[in-house]
Amino acid sequence: MNKKWLIATIVAGMAVTGSAGVYAGSKLQQIKAYLNHGLGIVVDGTPYWLKDANGKTLAPITYEGTTYLPIRSIADALDVPVAYDAVNSKVRIGSGAETGAASGSTGSSGSTGGSAGSGNSGSGTSTPAAGVKRPANLPKDFPIPADAVVTTTLDTDSGGVMKASFTYMTQETLATMGFVYSEYARIKRSENASETVTATTVKITGKLGGISPVSISGRPSTAQPGYNVFTVTWSEI
Repeated sequence: MNKKWLIATIVAGMAVTGSAGVYAGSKLQQIKAYLNHGLGIVVDGTPYWLKDANGKTLAPITYEGTTYLPIRSIADALDVPVAYDAVNSKVRIGSGAETGAASGSTGSSGSTGGSAGSGNSGSGTSTPAAGVKRPANLPKDFPIPADAVVTTTLDTDSGGVMKASFTYMTQETLATMGFVYSEYARIKRSENASETVTATTVKITGKLGGISPVSISGRPSTAQPGYNVFTVTWSEI
């Protein structure tokens, strides 16, 4: 089977499980689609069941006459590497996927803490000052919105155990970021997870991969109307 040809053919019509659409923030668009339980997948003549990272069986999605397949599950079936570059909002498939996410995270834009856009200057809401950098110890794929202004950060390395703690402000809604972090925790196979996501509160805790404790909380900013404040603590083990 020409795996590269098949990937190139179907990638334009794939829903990305644990990938680009999850972290797009305000670029998310709600649609009405259908789970297509009547479509089977056959790989090299053998039936194949689409699975997510937790082993749950997935169904193809049909939207406006086009059927979408979860890219990670298909890549696994074809033994093709796939990775999500959270900083640049790209899905990397095949050659370079193993290192693409890490190398892409060094860019100066994206999820590093910077000043918010100047387009709000006429709205009557002041823009927070540019903040400090993204914590160095934080996993490179941990999503932070592009407009995030990091106000406090703490990186520690005690006995070889890396930890990070930081706070940032964003104009992304609590519901959007709550969804983003809920999906991130699911993809990372969070254990002992607890989640509360509403229009006014975000609280997510758990152990990513079963070993790395993380706590994420979000609330509306009282100092900067129109902004939300998120506090994140993460430990390697």
